[in-house]
Amino acid sequence: MLHRIDTSQLGPQGDAMARAIATCVHCGFCLPACPTYRVLGEEMDSPRGRIFLMKGVLEGEVALDEAQLYIDRCLGCLACVPACPSGVAYGELLMPFRAHAEPRRSRSIVERLRRALVLATLPYPRRFRRAVSLGRFAGPLRTFVPRGLRPMLDLVPERIPPARPLPRVHPAAGVRKARVALLAGCAQQVLAPEIGWAALRVLARAGVEVVVPPEQTCCGALAMHVGGAEQARRLARTNLGAFPTDVDAIITTAAGCGSGMQEYALLFKGLAEEAEAERLASHVMDVTVFLEQLGVGDLPPLSASLRVAYHGACHLVHAQGVSSAPRALLGRIPNLTLVEIAEPGICCGSAGTYNIDQPEIARELGQRKAQAALASNAEAIVTGNIGCIMQLRTHLATLGARVPVFHTIEILDQAWLS
Repeated sequence: MLHRIDTSQLGPQGDAMARAIATCVHCGFCLPACPTYRVLGEEMDSPRGRIFLMKGVLEGEVALDEAQLYIDRCLGCLACVPACPSGVAYGELLMPFRAHAEPRRSRSIVERLRRALVLATLPYPRRFRRAVSLGRFAGPLRTFVPRGLRPMLDLVPERIPPARPLPRVHPAAGVRKARVALLAGCAQQVLAPEIGWAALRVLARAGVEVVVPPEQTCCGALAMHVGGAEQARRLARTNLGAFPTDVDAIITTAAGCGSGMQEYALLFKGLAEEAEAERLASHVMDVTVFLEQLGVGDLPPLSASLRVAYHGACHLVHAQGVSSAPRALLGRIPNLTLVEIAEPGICCGSAGTYNIDQPEIARELGQRKAQAALASNAEAIVTGNIGCIMQLRTHLATLGARVPVFHTIEILDQAWLS
């Protein structure tokens, strides 16, 4: 324990934060794993540097506004966690620190407006759909929009598909082997509703009945990871009541959502909902992990052979520890050739709202990832997170490349439909 940190001011998460700080021995193994350190080359833009800054703020030795620049530039990708030989639980420090710092920090008017717009729209599909539509009309007026808000317009897609609400129940095909609940996702419902439908079809063919609770809402990960702990708890409380307990698993198709729901126990640490949050978190599972554990056997071939590059989303690989399941499933498709992308553990730069809050760094990381994907000579790119999909599509288009980007479950669906 660090005696100079008054953990009582930090609430129930204070002890975990202090342990994370005390565990760091400043060895530097995290530096090459950190995307922002690779791009910026600054010590304070590494996990080790940020831990030093957060310690200084909590001990009263460093001003919050002085440290916040570097902490804001952290993607929260958690690539530092598997690289750390000391086992620093960086996620148990970063998320609570941001929540602690948010009401105490200063923000410009434009920053406050951008944050309010994002948190008022992205977690709510109907609002987000309206916001995207408005953004398309506002695009030609970009030069008149404050500079801090322009990244939001830059990310507006040229078109969004029609809404395709998921059914409350989707039956298993043939004998039912399992029953699960599905998180529909918020931005994903608007930007790529076909992912949810592909998941329903694949799970059904595997003998799984899927329940889609109509009362569910955003998982809260977006708010959680930018310091909006109270909004995250409000959303999470809705989900605690919405998801049934009589299912074999709660399935997610977005790495960030799965990671966020698995963090519910930390979010509700010391609160009345902690035990319920732990129960729900223990049932959350990425769709590829569930299918692999269920045992789907060999898959049918695609209609044509395909060379695929797999990008492991950070909150799937680093936060959830899921790496082999998606590759194993793709490897069971006879005429699919799976290839790896260089520097697979480095973030693509999407990271929730990061490409809105830190557009320059996000752009650099997105271009690097797109170039690495193209260097693999793949005919398609596959990943397990809607943010990564949109980021890769954006930067591949910037490079003039016509390489499609799919969700893993969409490729499995294509194989079964072939």
